[in-house]
Amino acid sequence: MSEIETLSAFVEDAPPGELADVVADIKALTLSTPNVVSDLAPAFEKYNEEQFVTVKLPGSSQSVLISPHNSLGDGRYYDVESSSSFAVDHATQARRRKETMETFEVKRLTGRQKASAVQSHSIEGPQVELMHVSPAASLALRANAGHYGAYPIESDAKMAMIVVANRYSPNNFWNGRWRSLYTFDAASGSLEGTIKVDVHYYEDGNVRLLTKKPISTSVSSGTGAAIVKEISAMERKYQDEVNKSFVKLSEGTFRGLRRHLPVTRQKVEWDKVTSYRLGQDIGGGSSKR
Repeated sequence: MSEIETLSAFVEDAPPGELADVVADIKALTLSTPNVVSDLAPAFEKYNEEQFVTVKLPGSSQSVLISPHNSLGDGRYYDVESSSSFAVDHATQARRRKETMETFEVKRLTGRQKASAVQSHSIEGPQVELMHVSPAASLALRANAGHYGAYPIESDAKMAMIVVANRYSPNNFWNGRWRSLYTFDAASGSLEGTIKVDVHYYEDGNVRLLTKKPISTSVSSGTGAAIVKEISAMERKYQDEVNKSFVKLSEGTFRGLRRHLPVTRQKVEWDKVTSYRLGQDIGGGSSKR
């Protein structure tokens, strides 16, 4: 594996909200090749598309998604709701000076970075009406997930729907992202997709949760509102399953791994363990001589 391939793997595996840290580490490890970050532009593009990163349109508070399904090529993407296309310079965003997680990385990945070169862009086809979901359904998706997008695929025969939610808490040493990708077939009414959860906790160590849940169901009514209702129900169910797993893990496995305190209810000072008298100092009683 070449150097670029190795570094690209680091970029593509960056935890949510921590791409700037990964880039900073890459720069520190490759001081002899200062332009190596420029060569990682394809990796930054792949990361942003697969992670469903959001950006802001110039002069607007509206967030728009970046994904393979709304890519026009050459770093341009389109948005159905605003009927516009825009450009994203993936390499420039990644090369920006790292400030703090609060002022830079969170800002960039929550959509406060702006796109550029906005142009009018409209699409036509039988799925267009479905992609403009009802106001109630749109509000539900925004409230529950943060951002969503719907795009035609396979010559308008099917529709891709994306849902993404980001939660960053660097001051508490954790970041997380929920990603969902669904494919709706209007002819059969089938709805298939995958839910992915990625959470990283890194206080005095590293713990990372990566889950992948396949989804397969059908929608009786092929309206935008009906599709959103089905997606919301499935995602609530999966969130409940994840929460129950955490409770079981905390009360079962983690508790079993935790070292119990001795009868004195005090932690053992392991650097002094050789000086303990087993019966008296640890057991709390008097030792026999």
